[in-house]
Amino acid sequence: NDLVEITNVVKKIKVFSVATLKGSTNTQRRKFGFTDCTDRTRFLFSTDDSRFVFNSDGVITVKRAVDLHDGRLDFFVHSLDSQGNKMTVPVMVLQHGHHHASRDAEHHHGDHRHQNHHNTEVDSDNTEEIAGHPDLAVLYFPKSSNGLRRMKRDWVIPPINVPENSNGPFPLKMVTIRSSDDKNNRTLYSITGPGATEDPVGLFTMDKDTGDLFVHQRLDREKQAHYTLLAHADSAGSSKAEDPMEIIINVIDMNDNKPIFEQTSYVAEVAESSPKGTTVIQVKATDADEPGNDNSDIRYTILSQEPKPLSDSMFTIDTNNGAIMVEGFGLDREKYPEYSLDIQAADTKGEGLTGQTTVVLKVTDSNDNPPDFTASTYQGSVDENAVGVQVVKMSVTDEDEPNTPAWNAKFKIVGGNPDKLFSIETGTNKQEGIIKTAKGLDFETNRKHTLLVRVENEVPFAIPVVTSTATVVVTVKDVNEPPIFKEKEMTVQKREDLPKESVIIKPEAEDPDFARENPVKYKIVYDPDNWLTVDEDSGLVKVKSLMDRESPNVTDNKYTVLLGAYDNDPVPATGTGTLIIILEDVNDNAPAIVERETQICKHQWTPVLLSIVDKDEAAHSAPYSVAVHEKYSANWKAWMNESKTGIELFLKSDIPEGKYKVVLRVSDRGNLDQESSINVEVCTCLENGLCPLTGNVTHFFLHSYCSVTILKYQNLLVLAVLFVSRRGRTKGQGEQHLQSIEWRRQPDTQL
Repeated sequence: NDLVEITNVVKKIKVFSVATLKGSTNTQRRKFGFTDCTDRTRFLFSTDDSRFVFNSDGVITVKRAVDLHDGRLDFFVHSLDSQGNKMTVPVMVLQHGHHHASRDAEHHHGDHRHQNHHNTEVDSDNTEEIAGHPDLAVLYFPKSSNGLRRMKRDWVIPPINVPENSNGPFPLKMVTIRSSDDKNNRTLYSITGPGATEDPVGLFTMDKDTGDLFVHQRLDREKQAHYTLLAHADSAGSSKAEDPMEIIINVIDMNDNKPIFEQTSYVAEVAESSPKGTTVIQVKATDADEPGNDNSDIRYTILSQEPKPLSDSMFTIDTNNGAIMVEGFGLDREKYPEYSLDIQAADTKGEGLTGQTTVVLKVTDSNDNPPDFTASTYQGSVDENAVGVQVVKMSVTDEDEPNTPAWNAKFKIVGGNPDKLFSIETGTNKQEGIIKTAKGLDFETNRKHTLLVRVENEVPFAIPVVTSTATVVVTVKDVNEPPIFKEKEMTVQKREDLPKESVIIKPEAEDPDFARENPVKYKIVYDPDNWLTVDEDSGLVKVKSLMDRESPNVTDNKYTVLLGAYDNDPVPATGTGTLIIILEDVNDNAPAIVERETQICKHQWTPVLLSIVDKDEAAHSAPYSVAVHEKYSANWKAWMNESKTGIELFLKSDIPEGKYKVVLRVSDRGNLDQESSINVEVCTCLENGLCPLTGNVTHFFLHSYCSVTILKYQNLLVLAVLFVSRRGRTKGQGEQHLQSIEWRRQPDTQL
């Protein structure tokens, strides 16, 4: 039988003590006997526990420190027999002094279980040095089935494990590949694949006669973790050949890379009021060694902390993820504004290679110090009636970081200001409060004000604190105040024809400075038409000259006068009051004709419409009546239009053409009348109803030459002449203009 007989090592393994295992890895060795019923002395093994290494001669070596929990450790060892059948055996490592019931180990062969026939123990004290033994494990090509040329599913060749960074000597023999037919026929061996015939070419070679597999230089797992080759066996002079055998070469990780932090140094901020457990920053280190391996399993520790105030461990670090957290109490920026931590990352779960970094933690200010007034009482004074005037400045101090919201002061008047007479604001330096008057103070009402002011910060306090308050005493200073009219605005209604010396009003004003007992005198400050006069002592306002509702200084029948009341202080103060006189209209303006010139057609008997103006209100204006002066009544007649607001003037006799004067008397509804004289031009009118142009009329000519092509051979020349007639008619100081436009077609040859 070409079965590998793997000696059962479960029953009597003499394991190492825990202390010895931890303190001296790679030095404890045990050798176990194996046989496959051939003359081979070396085999290829693999294990599912990377802390143990099985060499091809059966020597098991502890690669890294092992902690035997509960006094024992179990794992499996795998190998192949000469036919490529996978064999598995369990291994149990017991602590010295720990008893365990012996049992026969079982190994698997396909779907069958086979009892081990040879149980051999070899003590390390009797082991010969075999490191230089020339015999290495031999791998045989698996037999092909009679059908398809493919490897059976169970014929899986275990990987060849080669430690990285081996010192050789090179070329270093790793394993021998053999064909079971090489005793009968000469067999030529070769390998193909990356590392052999593909890049990196020549890293692995195979002796074509012996099947020995060599590596020619140190391997680096971080560059390439494994290589997959195909081993070939061909019979010389024959077409018979073995199926290619896949060989996997695993580069075994060695702890040759130390952890490296992502940053050489870190800077973070932590608020001084941060509670225990607050995460400040997370550092991270990486290890280029194999992931999931102890060689890359990193643990973090804080090596040192500077300064060391109340506690050497103001901060702690999560050993697994590198999160730095607040551990102690008493972070105080005002005492220790910065901490420096030396952080270490160690692989092999904290017991291997190390890397370091520095973390600087800046303690940021929290509002844990209230601002304090520099004095408990402040004094200030201000003139009465002054608004927006500074009364006093109040200074404070704060131990928090300057020019931060936790340091900037905010003030509030919390007492003594029910009428909101005062306001307070923060000065530009953020450490002083400025009290100002929001309203005018009255010396006669209250000569002293006592305020209570509290100071806080722009942000809430981080911890409970006692806020600071201060008292402010404000003294009001007396000033000469102007007399005050009892009515700031006085309104009276009077006829516009009120006689001179008539009384308009008697205003009253009093001096608020009762203690001074100054007499009040009166004057007129503003009277645009100079209609009024006022008695200096009594304040009696009378008519000095006749008033006129139609004055340009009267708006909406209202005439405004500004009165003054003053005292006899060395520096007199004047108070003002407004007098509004509503003027009642009287019929003091006769109606008048607006037009001063007009024209009328001699033979058409068409009337001329004349307009009327009256400055009085409607109650004293239309309806109007008109009459022709008897001197002109022989040739002219006039009457009112239907609305009684306009005059229709007729020529009632055949008089020669020319200019004539006509006088009309117009009366309003109150029979107040007035004669108006107008100049009328009598003429033979043109078709447009206007008199021909005369010398005294301004002529405007507009010549326009237009050429228009109609069809292909016709041309039409049109000259447009625009006549504009302007006849000025006086309306007060203005003029009214009439315009006449006439278009005439001219011969084609004329311009």
